[in-house]
Amino acid sequence: MRPPFGIYLHVPFCTVRCGYCDFNTYTATELGPVGGAKGASLATFVDAAIGELDLAAAAVPDAPPVSTVFVGGGTPTLLPPQDLVRFLEAVRARWGLADDVEVTTEANPDSVTEESLRVLADGGFTRVSIGMQSAVPEVLATLDRTHDPANVSRALAAARAAGLSVSLDLIYGTPGESLEQWRTSLETAIALQPDHISAYALTVEEGTRMAVRVRRGELPMPTGDDEADKYELADELLASAGYEWYEISNWARTDADRCRHNEAYWRSHDWWGVGPGAHSHVDGVRWWNRKHPATWAAHLAGGDPAAEREELTAEQRADEQILLGVRLREGLPTAVLTADGRRAVAGLVADGLVEGPAALRGRVVLPRRGRLLADTVVHHLVAGAPDPVRVTGA
Repeated sequence: MRPPFGIYLHVPFCTVRCGYCDFNTYTATELGPVGGAKGASLATFVDAAIGELDLAAAAVPDAPPVSTVFVGGGTPTLLPPQDLVRFLEAVRARWGLADDVEVTTEANPDSVTEESLRVLADGGFTRVSIGMQSAVPEVLATLDRTHDPANVSRALAAARAAGLSVSLDLIYGTPGESLEQWRTSLETAIALQPDHISAYALTVEEGTRMAVRVRRGELPMPTGDDEADKYELADELLASAGYEWYEISNWARTDADRCRHNEAYWRSHDWWGVGPGAHSHVDGVRWWNRKHPATWAAHLAGGDPAAEREELTAEQRADEQILLGVRLREGLPTAVLTADGRRAVAGLVADGLVEGPAALRGRVVLPRRGRLLADTVVHHLVAGAPDPVRVTGA
C-alpha cells in the first residue's frame, strides 16, 4: 500500500519582496527580461506547471487519489483564480482526488476578492491560508508588509462567504515588537474566529534586507527569551479561546481543522512539489527543483527540472522521524528510539521537557516547556543522555 499522496505547487511571484523573506520568490523587476519566458511569467506559469504534472504522472502512475493539494509561494493569488482551478483540474485528471481532499492556497489579504475566492471555492478549493503576520501597523512596516491590517477581516469574511475554511498566519519576534503588540495581534486574530492559526517565530536569515539592517544596528536582534515569552502568550491565549495545538507552531479549533497537507510532511508521506525550487518526496527519494523560474522552465522543457536528489540512509530516516515526530501533539512512540534514546527520556521527564504520564504509556509528548526547547529534546533523544538534562532560564 502506498502512503497518501499530495501535490505542492510553488508560485514564485510577489508584488513586493518583504525584507525578512528568504523564500524562493521574485518580483517582476527581479525577473527582468526573462520574465516573459514560458513558465517564468504570470501568464505562462500554470501551463508550465501542468507540464511538470505530466512528468509526475509518468513517474508515479500508481499513486492513490491525491489527498491534499497546497499552493504556496510567493503570493499564489497573484495568478488568476481560473489558472489555479485549471491546475487543480489537471491534478484531478492525472490521479483523481480523494473524496475528502483538502485543497489550500496561501493568500495575501490584498490579493483576493469575493469574486476570486468564489471562483476558487467553486473550482474545488477548500481552504485559504491568509498571511496576516501582525495586526500592528508598525510591526508590518518593519516586515515590509504592504497590506492594510483591516483587509484581513475583509478577506476572511469573503472566504467564509465562499464556503472556504480559513487559516491565519502570524509571525512573532519581529525586531522591535513588544509583548503587548504581539498580544494585540493574537487577540485580533482570535476575534476573527478563524478555523486555524499558525504562529511562527521570525528567523533573521542571512542575505535578507532585514539581516543587513540588524547588522547595521538599525533594528534590534530578537532574543530567545523574548520569543519564548511570545510563544507562551500565544499558547495561553489560543488555548483559552478553544484552539488546541497539534504541531509546535500550529493550532486548530478541531482535529478536522488541522492542515492535513503539512501533517503529511511531518509524517513523511509522499508528495510531488511542482514549480521553481519546490521539494518532493516519493518512495524514500527526495529532490528539489532548480530555483530560478526561467532555469526551472528551461530544464522542465528538457524533461528534468530537478537540481539535486538524495536518498536518506536508515539512520538518517530514524533521526528525522524523531525530529518531526516530537513536534506533533500525538508525540513519538518510544519504541522507535535507540536504547540510549529511551534512557534519555527519564531525564527529559525530570526536567519537565517530556510529559511523564505519556512517557509511561510509551510516547514522547512535549509540554509547553518541551516545545520551547524542542531542539534540546531531539538532541538527547538522538544522541542519548543517561543523566537528567538540566536546563534553566526557559
